[in-house]
Amino acid sequence: MSRVCELTGKKAMVGNNVSHAMNRTKRRFDINLLKKRFYIPEEDQWITLKISASALKDINRLGISAVLKKARAKGFLNK
Repeated sequence: MSRVCELTGKKAMVGNNVSHAMNRTKRRFDINLLKKRFYIPEEDQWITLKISASALKDINRLGISAVLKKARAKGFLNK
């Protein structure tokens, strides 16, 4: 399974490790993904999502229903 946030679409970025001698080698900047279960009272069901830590902060601030509605409008969530 890919390492992509299901709510925001965030994924790994590519960059360089830079040594003191300014030698550059490729590296990946992975996102902070969490597998989390949420209860949706409107649908009376539990869903499991792979989300980034920033998406979890949005859920804590706005609520799961509002964040799911926004993600469906952007086309990130097909559930």
